Amino acid sequence: MKARRALDIGRAVANAETTASAVCEATLERLEHETGRFNHFITVAHERARARASAIDSAADRPRPLAGVPIAVKDNICTRGVRTTAASRVLSDHVPLYDATVIERLEAAGAVIVGKTNCDEFAMGSSSEHSAFAAVRNPWDLSRIAGGSSGGSAVAVATRQVPLALGSETGGSVRQPAALCGVVGFKPTYGRISRYGLIAFVSSMDQIGVFGANVRDVAACVGIIAGHDPRDATSALRPVDDYAAATGDDSRGLRIGVPRALLAEGLENGVRDAFDESLNVLRRDGAEIVDVALPHSRYATSTYAIVVMAEASSNLSRFDGVRYGTRATGAMNLEQMYSRTRALFGHEVKRRIMLGTYVLSAGYYDAYYLKAQKVRALIRQDFDRAFERVDVVATPTSPTTAFKLGERLENPVQMYLADAFTASANLAGIPAISVPCGFSSGLPVGLQLTGRAWEEATLFRAAAAYERLTPWTGQMPAA
Repeated sequence: MKARRALDIGRAVANAETTASAVCEATLERLEHETGRFNHFITVAHERARARASAIDSAADRPRPLAGVPIAVKDNICTRGVRTTAASRVLSDHVPLYDATVIERLEAAGAVIVGKTNCDEFAMGSSSEHSAFAAVRNPWDLSRIAGGSSGGSAVAVATRQVPLALGSETGGSVRQPAALCGVVGFKPTYGRISRYGLIAFVSSMDQIGVFGANVRDVAACVGIIAGHDPRDATSALRPVDDYAAATGDDSRGLRIGVPRALLAEGLENGVRDAFDESLNVLRRDGAEIVDVALPHSRYATSTYAIVVMAEASSNLSRFDGVRYGTRATGAMNLEQMYSRTRALFGHEVKRRIMLGTYVLSAGYYDAYYLKAQKVRALIRQDFDRAFERVDVVATPTSPTTAFKLGERLENPVQMYLADAFTASANLAGIPAISVPCGFSSGLPVGLQLTGRAWEEATLFRAAAAYERLTPWTGQMPAA
């Protein structure tokens, strides 16, 4: 079962070729044996998964697309009755009373939620090392990072313990770990997928994304969870296309833009070689490669850092020990209770709160936050101009392969540069996907395709066309 595709599992369960309970038990057994090795799950949802699988098997009508498909969920997406910690000591015992919209929609399609995956605390990080539950390990090399912040979900798919997993994106937190672990990772247009039930980090950029072992499974999953949600004020009233159907087309006639100036520096040689070969593959399939300019994307990392820290400072003020979450004991007064409770935040979260408070303070708001928002608008305008000439923009997903655990913990600037090619899509609010495009020194490399707002179908078409032409899909780490 471990190497089967999500849609194949759904068909097998719907046609009574196997049972949801059998698939569930096989998945739970693997999680029990392998979670300690990769540290990619925080909570395994045994009771909920078994109850859901049993309900699917006992239902008279089972022709649902994800019938019995086991799915892992990043631990900052709320699940009713299942602990949701955001990988933080502040929420170490938090059990939500409701499901996120994406969870409701997945279960309505027959999916079985098997557990909550490890991540950077409150999704703040690029390596999945900033977790109260210790770092996630890359299955291709256990001494290296899995990527962040959704590293646990990427590992769960890379090891084929589950065929699909949910993550969250703020500056590349699905695409980057997907690239470093050798799987497909997708983020939608801002507003395409409901954020109801996603623990807020940066409200103007947070999105729920999907990991999968192949593009078609990811496309089908996105089609199920996308669409308007009245409980999310940022959710768009726009029709959802048949994304899975779009994966059947080739890349003939597609115009693919490449921002050469943006790629001039900072790329590992092996990453550059894999990226260049991916362009050659698409060109041979009939795509046209066009040079485009994204002059302001060179400032994406700095702009992203300022916006992220400012909004994090605001969003995390709610964790004060009064309303919900952990309350520090032994405090003699209110101020002491606040300070002791918020001392439970990890180092990276504290750093971002402090810097965010600084850039929002009187005298610095105009110099930092307001200027960052202006640059953000320019980044979006650059993409708008590029998409007048091309259908998608291609770059490497990450400038490097997975680096060693601990290598960048004391150098936050180097850590943030891991999102150099991904953050601009979040700032612009446009969709993007990462697909495996080869290896450098035995470690996976990802090809990123970015598209026009609301044109996810075009991205899935291009990504699936590339996937069919290459041998990378289906490769699993020896671990």
